[in-house]
Formats: sequence, structure tokens, C-alpha cells
Amino acid sequence: MELYKQAIELASNPAHTRWLSPFILAADTCLCAFIILKVPYTEIDWEAYMQQASQYINGERDYTMIKGSTGPLVYPAVHVAIYSLLYKITEEGKNILLAQAAFTWLYLATLMLVMACYRKAKAPPYLFPLLVLSKRLHSIFLLRLFNDCFAAGFLFIAIYAYQHRIFTVGSVAYSFGVGTKMSLLLAGPAIGIILLQALPLKRALSAAFLMTQVQFVVAMPFLPVNARAYLSRAFDFSRQFLYKWTVNWRFVDENIFLSRGFAMALVTANLGIVSLFFATRWLKPSGQSVQGFVSALWNPTPPLVQQQTSLRVTPSYVMATILSAMAIGLLCARSLHYQFYAYIAWATPFLLWKARLHPVAIYTVWAAQEWAWNVYPSTKASSMVVVGCLLIQVLGVWWGTGNEFPDEHCPVDRRSHIQEHAD
Repeated sequence: MELYKQAIELASNPAHTRWLSPFILAADTCLCAFIILKVPYTEIDWEAYMQQASQYINGERDYTMIKGSTGPLVYPAVHVAIYSLLYKITEEGKNILLAQAAFTWLYLATLMLVMACYRKAKAPPYLFPLLVLSKRLHSIFLLRLFNDCFAAGFLFIAIYAYQHRIFTVGSVAYSFGVGTKMSLLLAGPAIGIILLQALPLKRALSAAFLMTQVQFVVAMPFLPVNARAYLSRAFDFSRQFLYKWTVNWRFVDENIFLSRGFAMALVTANLGIVSLFFATRWLKPSGQSVQGFVSALWNPTPPLVQQQTSLRVTPSYVMATILSAMAIGLLCARSLHYQFYAYIAWATPFLLWKARLHPVAIYTVWAAQEWAWNVYPSTKASSMVVVGCLLIQVLGVWWGTGNEFPDEHCPVDRRSHIQEHAD
């Protein structure tokens, strides 16, 4: 019985993640080396990325003229900068082994960040093995070399920085992530809510302005030549998706999948769920209703109230808010491709834990999701599991965070409490 209690304590006490993390990182480092040496590389988009980078390096700045074997360039400027650098260090993209080594370092660095974010949010040790067991995630990073890997890295840099209240670094990192792939715009509403509660209004607006400035700076090579082409290609919200590549909506009839009505229904669902989270969960640190929160933007709250609200923007709240916004967006996405798992794999254990599921249920949902994302090509059954697992995460985290900040409507005069945190 004593041994059982020790095992439970070891698996559930967040204090043990400090020494557990290095062991997990070392084990995954060995696994990455094994994968690169034993599993064949799979060409999907790397050659197209290199062709586009070559055209950029040779002086092309018109987005309509930059193309690759898989089609035109459709990613923002940070993507171009990253793969132009990779083009140079991998012998014009020909040294695949060196490229895989670079992505291995990216994977391991991102994993370190993810574990640090989990630790800061006081997640239990039993979640940590799930961070390194995904076959699909290793494939995306080490064997496919997708740009989503960099976007996911920037996302977790932003989460880590916001958890540590380094808001300028977090905002710059998030903007770089959006500049890599616009998928990270899904986290935008959550980040806006975090900044507006953690910072005085002027500082929050300054952070938003900084993110906008970053976008303009990185796009400067392209904007003077053809700004409309850059904005329409890099941030194309009307892009058409092919049914044969969808991972999430295979169980829907193709005619429905391609219809405008289906697309509008998903957009409406996305806006509705985000609005629900905004009104009932994301505003909890402020203890205000939507009307009160909006009113406070025009009539700033006293410094004491703002300080109290800021202290309630905890590392766990930051991580749950950003990752739940991503999960909502991915649940309602018109089409998910396999590389989108880069945003899901490291978020799922945390969201399921915040949903207050039993560890056995967490591992079960994780295993079902991992199976579904490894079915190629996707089937009706696998796509239903993909959507079902995302739905469990979204509904679960909404339900599980309902009792956080139980004193949110109490009077705010808690000077001793604030001084305690300040010390």
C-alpha cells in the first residue's frame, strides 16, 4: 500500500516534473536520432519551399511570381525568411540530413518549452509521457519538415513569455508565428483578452500595435512591390480546400464539404463558441460581465482593481486560454491537414487535464486521437474520431474551468493579498 501511495504521489505531484523533464528530453533525443537514421524521409513540401526560397534569394519580390512544384507561395514573410535561411545552410535544400538535424533541434527546443509551460501551469507528471509518444508529431517535424513546426514553436514561446509576464517578448513571438503561418490567428482573440486583463489599456494597445509593426517590418521586402498580392496570398481567407486531403471532415459528403453553406456554418460555430468562452470563461480574472468589461475599456478601472485582475491572469489561465482558442478554431476549421497536428499534439494532454478528466480517460482520448491522425488516407471513422476528440477537449475545458476563480464577484479591496504577491 505504501508503494502504491508513493507511485500516486510521484505521478501527481507537479514538484516532480523538475527532475522528470530532463529524463524525458534525453529519451526523446535518442528516439529522434533513431527515427532519422532508420525511417526514410518523405518528400511533401520541402522541394516546393526550396524552389520558392530560391526565387526570393534571386531577387523576386512579387508574391504572384513566386511558385513551387506544389503551387504558388501562400505563406507570410517569416516563412520565406526561415526557409531562405534553410536553403543556404542545407546546400540549396539538397542536404536533407542536415535539414532533418535542424528540425530535430527545433523539435527538442520546442519540447523543452512545452514542458516548461506545463511546469509553470503546475500540470502533473503523468501528462509528460504523452508529450513525447506521438508518432505523427515526430513525423511532422523530422520526416516532413513542415513550416507548422516553426509556427508551433513560436506559439509556445509566446505562451512561455506570457506565463512569465514578459509581454513584449510574447507579443513579438506570437506575431512571428502568425508571420510563419496564419493558422495562429486562431489564438488572436485569447491573446487579446489576456493582454487586456493583465495590462493597463495603454500597454495592451501598445502590445497589439507592436504585433502589427512586426508584420509590416517582416513584409517590407514585398509590400513596396505588390502589397495587394502579398496580403491576398499570405493571408488568404477564401482559399479552397480539396476534399481528398481533409483529415477532419471525411465523414461529410463531398458536395456538402465544398458548399458555401458548410463553410459559413463552421465560421458561425467558431464565432459562437469563442463568444461563449469569452463571456463565461476568459473574462473570469476580471470578475466582470461582457458589458462591464467593455465599459471598463472606455472608463479604466482604478489601479488597485487592475492590479488584482492582473494577478489573476495566472500561468495556468494563460495556457488554457490560448490553447482552448486554438482547439476551438481547429474544431471548426474547414479542413485540417496532417501537419496541423503540430498545434494539437502538445495541447491535448493539458486541455484534457483542465477538463478534469480521470488520467485513464485522458490517456484513452489521447490514444484515440493519435490513432485517428495516423490513419492515411483518412476515413470516415478516423475523421469522426478527430472531430470527436477535439470536441471533447473544447467542451471539457469549458466545463472543467467553470469553478476557477470562485471569488470572482467578491469585493476587490484586498490590499494585503496584492502586497503578498508583490513581495
